[in-house]
Amino acid sequence: MQPVLETGAPDGFGFWPVAEAEPFGYLPLSGGLSPAEVGTAVMCIARCNDIDPGPDDRPPPRPADPLGSFLHGLLTFDTLFAAGGMRVTDRSDGTAFTPGCCNGLEDWRDWHQVLDGSGRASFGHDPDPFAERLGDTVRLTVDAELSDSPVIELSVTELRELLRGAERDLTGFLAAAADWGTRYLPGRSASVTAALARALALPLTRPSGTTAG
Repeated sequence: MQPVLETGAPDGFGFWPVAEAEPFGYLPLSGGLSPAEVGTAVMCIARCNDIDPGPDDRPPPRPADPLGSFLHGLLTFDTLFAAGGMRVTDRSDGTAFTPGCCNGLEDWRDWHQVLDGSGRASFGHDPDPFAERLGDTVRLTVDAELSDSPVIELSVTELRELLRGAERDLTGFLAAAADWGTRYLPGRSASVTAALARALALPLTRPSGTTAG
């Protein structure tokens, strides 16, 4: 299980260095990303929220400077979106359970509903990934709209361990992004890190031995 962020092509992006990315591909998030990959992830999350507010939303007006304008939604919206989710791969046959359209990493804790709540959860559409607990087994259906969809089955214990590992990956990425921000977004590092924590549904903490930017 990996937390993955949906990526887009940089298209001349120039606010900070970014790595090449495939449109509608997935970037696994972890503390081991290169600075350019962290830059790509921050760019993608900011882009997800670089929209004009609806008529009932009244954040402060966009700043005049281009960078401030680009980061405006990320830094001001109450509810943030980070396109992606959890990808689960069966290494025995290569079957991959991937998040569907409109799923976001901010909802990754819905996986706990499968384990300890309703026992089921869906994760987007086109495809329509669906997870369901059946006793001590969890069945992951790659596309619930297909009668012959591939499935992945694993134990409840295995899924709990996978979720713990995925949360460690997200926490590691947040720490890497905080360090990245001190170099590439001086003056905005703390606010961007706090926004990323909200976008990823994580507490704003730092691993022992490090300091906030």
